[in-house]
Amino acid sequence: MSVQTSRTDSLAESEIFHILGNDRRRAIVQLLAEESDRIDVSDVASEIAEQETDATPVPNNLYKSVYVSLQQTHLPQLEEDDVIEYDPEAKTIQPGPHFHDVLRYVGGGYDDRRNVLQLHLALCVLGLLLIAVAGMELPVLSSIDPVLWSVLVLLAVAASSLYNLLS
Repeated sequence: MSVQTSRTDSLAESEIFHILGNDRRRAIVQLLAEESDRIDVSDVASEIAEQETDATPVPNNLYKSVYVSLQQTHLPQLEEDDVIEYDPEAKTIQPGPHFHDVLRYVGGGYDDRRNVLQLHLALCVLGLLLIAVAGMELPVLSSIDPVLWSVLVLLAVAASSLYNLLS
C-alpha cells in the first residue's frame, strides 16, 4: 500500500506502475472505464473471476477468493491513492480524482488519442477538399482564397492539438 493516507498531489509515474502492477487492479480500472459510473463490487468480482477462469459458470470458491482480495487489498489501495471512491455500505465503487491519470496507462488513453487522430485526419481531408473545390472556381467557394482555407484548417488542427496536450 501507499505510505500516504490522503492524496492531495498527483500520482507519480512509479506509483501508477505500482498500482497497475496487479492484474486485478488493472481489471478494476478497465471495468470502471467501460462503465464510467458507479459499479457494484460483486459485479467487479464476477467479471474478474470470469477473466481468470475458462469454466462456465465461475466456480463459487474463485468468486469468493476474488471478492475477498478486492475487499481486503485492492479496493483499499485504489481508494487510498484516490483512483476510486469506495462506498462500503452500498458496496459500490466509482472513479476517483486520480482515475484518469491511471487510466492513461491501462489503454484508456489510446482510444482518446485515436479519436484525436481521426479528428485531425477529417480536418485535413476537409481542408484538402475545400482547397480543391476553391480551385474549380465555383461561385461561392472560389471567392475565398485557397491559402485562407489552408490557414483555417491548420489553425483547427493546431487548436485541437493544443487542447489535447493541455487536458
